[in-house]
Parts: sequence; C-alpha cells; structure tokens
Amino acid sequence: MSYTALYRKFRPERFEDVKGQDAIVTTLKNQITAERIGHAYLFCGTRGTGKTTIAKIFAKAVNCENPVDGSPCGECRSCRTIAAGAGMNVIEIDAASNNGVDNIREIVDEVSYSPAEGKYKVYIIDEVHMLSIGAFNALLKTLEEPPSYVIFILATTEVHKIPVTILSRCQRYDFKRISVDTIAERMRELMDTEGQQVEERALQYIARAADGSMRDALSLLDQCIAFHYGKELTYENALDVLGAVDTRVFSALLRSVLERSVSGCIQILDEVVMQGRELTQFVSDFTWYLRSLLLVKTSEEESIEEVIDISRDNLARLKEEAQTVETDAVMRFIREMSDLSGKLRYAGQKRIQIEIALIRLCRPQMEVDTGSLLDRIRAIEEKLEKGIFHVSADLPQAAAAPTKEPDRKAPLPAAIPEDIRRIVENWPSLAGRTAMPMKQYLKKARLSLGGDNRLVVAVEDGLASDYFLKQEGNKEELEKMLSAFLEKTVEITVSAYKEERDFQENHVDLSQIIHMEIEEE
Repeated sequence: MSYTALYRKFRPERFEDVKGQDAIVTTLKNQITAERIGHAYLFCGTRGTGKTTIAKIFAKAVNCENPVDGSPCGECRSCRTIAAGAGMNVIEIDAASNNGVDNIREIVDEVSYSPAEGKYKVYIIDEVHMLSIGAFNALLKTLEEPPSYVIFILATTEVHKIPVTILSRCQRYDFKRISVDTIAERMRELMDTEGQQVEERALQYIARAADGSMRDALSLLDQCIAFHYGKELTYENALDVLGAVDTRVFSALLRSVLERSVSGCIQILDEVVMQGRELTQFVSDFTWYLRSLLLVKTSEEESIEEVIDISRDNLARLKEEAQTVETDAVMRFIREMSDLSGKLRYAGQKRIQIEIALIRLCRPQMEVDTGSLLDRIRAIEEKLEKGIFHVSADLPQAAAAPTKEPDRKAPLPAAIPEDIRRIVENWPSLAGRTAMPMKQYLKKARLSLGGDNRLVVAVEDGLASDYFLKQEGNKEELEKMLSAFLEKTVEITVSAYKEERDFQENHVDLSQIIHMEIEEE
C-alpha cells in the first residue's frame, strides 16, 4: 500500500476540522444554515492556508443530504461520492494549465445543464489569476448571472492580478496566515494520532519555518519524520533536516558583530557552511532573531512573551543581549540583513555576499548613513572609556599624536605693526582677489613676521615657491596688490617650507596670534 503524505491524509473533512480561519468558516456555515448561498466566491491568501480545502468542504456542505450545523455529515451518499473524488457536481479546474478561452467556453457550455443529482454544481477554479484576459472575459457574463444551481469558487494566491470586473462579482474572503501556536497544536494532534514521538521545540521550530502555511508545516514534518524514522524527532534533528541553525549561533554572531570582530563573524559563517546549512535560510533566521531582539528592547516587560514566540531560555538570553546593544544599532542590522535577503535570491556567490554584509556590520565607518554614523560615534566612545583609543592609519596626518620631542617654536614678536595686522586680518579676501594660479597658492600660504618687521609669505616648497621666487613679476604683482590695499608701499619676503614642522620651527603664524587676541578681547 502506498504511503499518503500527512497533509493529504489529514485533510479536514468538516468545517470544524479547519484551523486558523475561524471567521471565514463561521460565515460560510451561517450562509448554508440560513440558505443564503452566494453564486460566486473568491478565496485569496497565501499558500497552504486552506483555500482549496474549505472550497471542497463547502461543495460537500451545499449538496449534503443531512448537514449538521452547516457542515457536511460525511455519511450520506453525496458526501461519500465527493470525498472519493467521483462526484459529478464538483468540478475542479487548474487554471495554470487550463487558462485559455476554449477551456472557459467549455465551462460556460456545461453550466446550462442542471446537476444529475444533488442541489448544486460547484466549479472550483484554482490559481484563477493564471487565466488569460480572453478567458476572464469569457467567464464574465456567466459569473455575473449563473443559473441558480451553479456556484463558482475562485481560489488564488495573487489577487492583485485578477481584473476588477471579476472581483466585483464575487464575495471575497481573505485567508490569513495561520499562527505558530495553531500550527504546532495541529501537528501535536496528528502526531498523537500517528503515535510518533516529537519534541515540542521541534514542533515549534517547524511551525515557524512554515511561515503561516499549514500544508508547508505538515510537509516539513513529514520530511523530518522520514529522515529519523522510528526515532523521536528532536529539535536538533529538525535543524539537521531543514538545514537550519540553532539560535545560539545567532547569539555568538551578534556578539562578534558588537565586538567589531570580522574574523569572529567569518569563522562562525565558515562553521555554518561546513555544517551544510542553507545560507538563504541562515540570513532569514538571523534577521528574525534580530527582530526578536528589537522587540525585547522596545516592548513593555509584561507583554514581551505575548509578542515574541520563543522559549524562556532563549528569551532570557535575548534580554541579556538587549542590554549590550542600542536600538538604532539593531535597526541598522535588520535593514542590512533584509537588503541582503533580497540580493541572495539572484546571487551566484551567496557566501561572499554574506561576508560583505557582516564586514559592513562590523565596520560602520564604511557607510555614511545616519545609523552607521551613530555606530561609529558609539565605537569611539567605547574606546575612550576603555582607554584604548589610538590613532588609526586611515585618519588624516593632522590628527596624529605629537612626537616625543617637543616642537621648537620661533620666538614671538614684541609687537605686530598695524599695517601687517590689517593684511593678516583681511588675508582671505585679499588672496581671493588674485587670479589663478596665484589664488590657489595663496590659499595655502602662511603669514609671518621677518626682519625689519617685514611681512613674510610662506608657501609650500615646489610649484608655489617656484611661482614666486623663480618666475619674475609674480612677487612684485602681490606687493602691488597689497600696496593698493594699504595705500602705501609694501615690501614682502617669500619663503618656502616643506613640512608643517619646518614652518613652526622658523616662523610665527601671525593668523593664529591675531585670532587669539580677537577672542580674548
């Protein structure tokens, strides 16, 4: 005898057996009980939430000879025939492979014939969004005004692809994702029936991995049981089969990120790869872990267990880690990993993409967004508090620490002549009046005082010094411009310096002295 998959073996036969869609079930049962049955229904929602199952139960219920509180009795001839798949009054159509105009025209022609037995002919069109525009148009008139004995049930996972003209002619029912607790409870019932020992943590993890789909959950459970047939299905076994990662790995990965340890993150990722874990699922689970961490930080203490579906041990670990990370940092991590999830769908080298993302998490200085800047400031503050701050090789040379030998300073002048003071105070505007390339060289020039109280213009050694000292007329042109400003003759001395240290040893920076005097006043 061939084996029947769990989701087929335990497909609900009555409305009472359907889990997670209480509002829809109640509405449909009331319609049957009150005999207020519509002519067209649209069941939409994500995969595995019970759309086709409820459609079949509804088809049995409207043709049942002895319905019980709106549900099919399951014992009459009509119920047994439909359950066996031999009912002539229930026609199931897969729109993915029958999406042409001719296929719909066959339905339109058949509609004119009343059912041989029973009350209604029920057409269940699955994945109806796959129909062509011509097929939708062919169905339109019949869907609006079908014979009294015909019911259309359209099922789809992509309701946005259905024309508005079709939507307006149907009663729409949105199937929501089934909660983790509901899925886990249903799987526990089925495992008790099957006599299979399963650890509760394993059921909880499979329920979360199913992402709200009961069919996916039962398929994953079937897969795990088959791999460890005859043994108790433990949490670790479920992780092995599904290629998933224990949350303790995510905890270690987060701590490595907070410690800015790129090598630690890469080592953890290498272990995950060597264990054969699925990398896309790894990123998705880590993002979910960060989401739980964010909720722990932002939710009230008494309501945490209500919004996070997690064991007490893991919750205690999350609370501990929540004290070591800021909210904005967690939000940045989630954004980074969410973006990575989208990239991995089309990535040829998934591991490399994940490594790049982890490096970006550990090195916020690589980014320029607000979240990264906050992380960079926080890292600097931590280093300062620990007393381990040091100048990075990446920082500008001006930020380097002073050398052990104290810089020798040139002696301060006893007094600065008023004329030179005026030039120094107005130097930026005076330099801006000149033409290129003189303007460029003067922007970086430093002003000092030489012998006989003569103004010294110190420029960088190289092109700037050659411009004033070796090319005739340029020094004279500068003197002429300054003389016009003071309305008296000005003579200057041009000197060259190679490094800041050379200038400080041989000259006094007049701009700093005069600026300091202004602040003191």
